[in-house]
Amino acid sequence: QVQVVESGGGSVQAGGSLTLSCSVSGYRFSSGCMAWFRQVPGKQREGVAVIDSDGNSAYAESAKGRFSVSKDNAKKNTILLQMNSLKPEDTDMYYCSIDLCGWALSPADILSPNGFGYWGQGTQVTVSS
Repeated sequence: QVQVVESGGGSVQAGGSLTLSCSVSGYRFSSGCMAWFRQVPGKQREGVAVIDSDGNSAYAESAKGRFSVSKDNAKKNTILLQMNSLKPEDTDMYYCSIDLCGWALSPADILSPNGFGYWGQGTQVTVSS
């Protein structure tokens, strides 16, 4: 059984930073990609960043330059999302997912939630102005 667990969310003032962590069990990271998504209730889930076990990554335009996805080399099957210069519009529930990589897809589809089947419960990020 695949389990995905996110942690690290919280409340921060604009301009601050947070680091989210995601750990997966029951699915070998070496066989796929792990990704971060965000979602406000009532809106579609959208991709933030994706990474494979070799460290190849891709970002949504809104995340480039401020967010960084990486493998946690201290923990197996774990990735991090370093979020800097946070803005109030970054407030969302952030979800982690794992599935087969879609590097052959178009840039718009690489971070489509439709390509990911295993999800965590999410961690809330709230940025106040």
